[in-house]
Amino acid sequence: MTEREVKRGGVRELSPIDVYMLLPKTNCKECGEENCMAFATKVVNREVVIMQCPPLLKKEYEKAYKQLSEMLKPAIMEVTIDTGDRAVNVGGKLVMYRHEFTYFNPTAIAIDVTDEMSDDELLGRLKKTEGFKYGYIGQELKLNMIAVRSTSDDVEKFKFAVKKVVENTSLPLILCSFSPTVLESGLVAASKRRPLIYAATKDNWKDMAELALMYDCPLAVFAPNDLNLLRSLVKTLKEYGVKDLVLDPGTFPNEGLTDTINNFTMIRRAACKRDDELLGYPLIGTPIVAWAESEGAPEVSAWNEAYIASMLITRYADILIMHSTEGWALLPNVILRQNIYTDPRKPVAVEPGIRTFGKPDEKSPVMMTTNFALTYYTVASDIESAGLNSYLLVVDSEGIAVDSAVAGRKLTAEKVAEAIKESKIEEKVKHKKLIIPGKAARLSGEIEELSGWEVMVGPRDSSGIPKFLQEKWK
Repeated sequence: MTEREVKRGGVRELSPIDVYMLLPKTNCKECGEENCMAFATKVVNREVVIMQCPPLLKKEYEKAYKQLSEMLKPAIMEVTIDTGDRAVNVGGKLVMYRHEFTYFNPTAIAIDVTDEMSDDELLGRLKKTEGFKYGYIGQELKLNMIAVRSTSDDVEKFKFAVKKVVENTSLPLILCSFSPTVLESGLVAASKRRPLIYAATKDNWKDMAELALMYDCPLAVFAPNDLNLLRSLVKTLKEYGVKDLVLDPGTFPNEGLTDTINNFTMIRRAACKRDDELLGYPLIGTPIVAWAESEGAPEVSAWNEAYIASMLITRYADILIMHSTEGWALLPNVILRQNIYTDPRKPVAVEPGIRTFGKPDEKSPVMMTTNFALTYYTVASDIESAGLNSYLLVVDSEGIAVDSAVAGRKLTAEKVAEAIKESKIEEKVKHKKLIIPGKAARLSGEIEELSGWEVMVGPRDSSGIPKFLQEKWK
């Protein structure tokens, strides 16, 4: 590898052999893999980390370990906010575009509270933030952080508000003020936490740097619409000793939205494509500014905030500070985030096996589907909503939908027959009838021949299952 490639640690330039040459090459299997080349391949794919190779951690391999660490270093530094189980990681991106590899550490969404809110309002917003949960293709989508803003610029008020938040939520915190004195009062109140400090500017950077070092906290750097200043501040803060930084080039609604998107894009491009380490840090966006710019109804402000947030999620923001707690404004963005941060190399799948719905008995129907998550949860939802007592055989199709799996030979009669045998469904029912999806009809004869079960071809869409059972199941 060239020096530039080593410095960048880019996934596209890195091959398993590059990693393998620096491994101990003992094939000891202590990492859980068959040999060192298999381990190297998984390292390049970011499925394992080099610390999982015990021999590599020995002193004799110290130089190789450092070289590997440098090679594998992401273009965007990973920053940890808070500690322990409640910590959230931001950044850590390896590539600029999702199709190049995959994105790690989904955008953290923070909901704001202020030090001028009443106790009831503040606690109510905390409760809403923690209570926001939505089940989506087997995943629980939720919000991630609380941003405590000092709108009073009063030391005691801010300290009291932070104390109240710390006592009532375990979510990671962002403490927001341009006054170092005010921020320090909040840091004292959150002494057992590791919040993100927001934000250092050209006027207060030295005091903010002192706070970041004293309390060992990550620090946001704010230089609105001035990337040269932002880069200069980062350089100064790094030389001062601050390591964990988050960059804010400013979020501007309405006419300023073009500048916002351009700034975020140029920063991420500089880090990923030009190896600019001074801009290789997580990005924070503040869609909350939509509320300051709008004089209309709250619904209009929430809508403006939501579409700004969606743009920033797609344009590399690692943290967002938002105000609205309305489900209709937040849900589209948490779903968008989930879709963008799903590994494009791996279909979303569920575990194969037998599932039970309701209280089935020995005469209940046995249906079949694939383990593609969207297919499974759609079928499961239709069965549950109809109140059916049945069994569902989930066959491993490598996470591919029924029609595509049949066409690509990922769902075959052999797999279905093997799934019937492994599930031991024959011990649960007295009949030997299997209902397969209509889109897998071409497999019916082969399945009967290999399994010995009678195959019934069901509807092409799972919404038709209740009617099909009513008419066909005796």
